[in-house]
Amino acid sequence: MEENYEEKLNEFVNAICCEKPDIIALQEVNQTCCKAPVPESELVGFCPCDTSTVIREDNHVYNAVRKPKERGLHYYWTWLGMKIGYGKYDEGMAFMSLSPITETNVLLVSKVNDYNNWKTRKIIGIRTETAPKEWFYSVHYGWWNDEDEPFQSQWETTASHMKQHETVWLMGDFNSPAEVRGEGYDMIKAAGWHDSYLQAAQKDSGITVGKVIDGWREKISSTDGMRIDQIWCSKKTVVESSRVFFNGCNHGIVSDHYGVMIEI
Repeated sequence: MEENYEEKLNEFVNAICCEKPDIIALQEVNQTCCKAPVPESELVGFCPCDTSTVIREDNHVYNAVRKPKERGLHYYWTWLGMKIGYGKYDEGMAFMSLSPITETNVLLVSKVNDYNNWKTRKIIGIRTETAPKEWFYSVHYGWWNDEDEPFQSQWETTASHMKQHETVWLMGDFNSPAEVRGEGYDMIKAAGWHDSYLQAAQKDSGITVGKVIDGWREKISSTDGMRIDQIWCSKKTVVESSRVFFNGCNHGIVSDHYGVMIEI
């Protein structure tokens, strides 16, 4: 959906090839519904979350994996389409991993489970060969005050499910700015989860949306932006650094949300 998509895709790929993150969690990863399917023989490193998944030729994560491979950097990956976006896109969640993906998991966190309903929310998880006791989940939750699909219900479903795992990393758009008290961010923290940004020995501003957007202006007085994209861990962990990427200073802007990278 991004304007100048090819330019932004190349910026994204260049950053990946430069930084070489071990795990990359992505949200709102689209493909056009009417595009041709990619032949199975070309889906190198793909580990499906669902056997009915069809990868189409303009799928973002497919392109984001294919281009680094041309430079000798091989990522394993998964993608799950969850709902129709803007009437023409399969909108989904994705992971890229330098280590082979050994297991995937899909958790419905919304009350609704309708591919044609934009409020459908699922999170996807992976385990990898190099971290067999750790689960990584790519998340994108609803808003705190949504009458139909509030954050609180989606978080409670998530927290209950994660008790079965030894160590969990939740990565993505929480729609719960760290600057807002008494809502989603505080609920996660009260449940015993650890914000990697607070744990980090070195950190920057943490801002991942460069301005206060609609729906938050009445709650946030700062004009500097919001720390709305976060990485949480179920255990207290030593975090060496937390840095924001794709913000125009640390690699070019590729989306209305910036990226977060931590080093442990």
